[in-house]
Amino acid sequence: MIRHDWTLEEIKEIYNTPLLELMYRAATVHREYQDTAEVQVCTLLSIKTGGCSEDCAYCPQAARYNTGIDVQALMQKDKVLEYARKAKEAGSTRFCMGAAWREVRDNRDFDRVIEMVKGVNEIGMEVCCTLGMLTESQAQKLADAGLYSYNHNLDTSEEHYSEIITTRTYDDRLNTLDNVRKAGVTVCCGGIIGLGESHEDRINMLLTLSTMPSHPDSVPINALTRVKGTPLEHLPKVEFWDMVRMIATTRILMPQAMVRLSAGRAEMSLSEQAMCFMAGANSIFTGEKLLTTKNPSFEEDHMMFELLGLKPREAFKDEHVHLHAH
Repeated sequence: MIRHDWTLEEIKEIYNTPLLELMYRAATVHREYQDTAEVQVCTLLSIKTGGCSEDCAYCPQAARYNTGIDVQALMQKDKVLEYARKAKEAGSTRFCMGAAWREVRDNRDFDRVIEMVKGVNEIGMEVCCTLGMLTESQAQKLADAGLYSYNHNLDTSEEHYSEIITTRTYDDRLNTLDNVRKAGVTVCCGGIIGLGESHEDRINMLLTLSTMPSHPDSVPINALTRVKGTPLEHLPKVEFWDMVRMIATTRILMPQAMVRLSAGRAEMSLSEQAMCFMAGANSIFTGEKLLTTKNPSFEEDHMMFELLGLKPREAFKDEHVHLHAH
């Protein structure tokens, strides 16, 4: 049953279930709602890198931190489409374009992104963007261009948020998600663990996500990539078991969502990744880079799929249930 009325106590109880029992429960839910042999393969490209005015404590692209990132202007459309074609040939069905902006501005750069969205859509891939805050009319423009999904992560709990970011509020995040939903674009929204938060914070973030009026279509679960030069560079590495626990709890709370094993996967062994799939993860980012950090290559992932008997999920599989069928 799909529920939107989870309570904090219920989520706490699920999250604290002994790990193997939790994985079994999550795998059972996963089997009931999803094809367990299928994993959505996404590719993420940074179309505008660095120089961001925000102060997200985890992010190498914030202008105020010295992380050695080369600031790059918005890429040319033909270069982006060339990368999208390469990703499609390698088996990706969703292409996500990320720009290090605080918010979208109605200017020539946004017009260029609109053209990129149209172009990737014509290639036959699900198009996703992550461009910062959006107004209702901007979300509508993206939808009209064929945008399939918009990523805007909550990052952490509302309570912990101001420890990580001070240049925007939690409500700013929720407002953008509302604007995306109103435009009939699917929502991609998850968070990061390992930001110095408590287990309670993780549970609170899952409470916010699982009690939204409609669950996000995709929920990325990221482990902090500790980048030299950012305020969080000295935090300890996220325990693998914490990732499994988060993935399994997310799967139980939001059975129809794609649960994406995102940042942190590059540091996992093949058997650890297999446990994440067992616990309900069914989406990954593939390709050498995750915006600016290292990620497993297409070839490595192809070998893993062969070994585990997984197949890439087709693009537009849920089209009939979405409002903006093209």
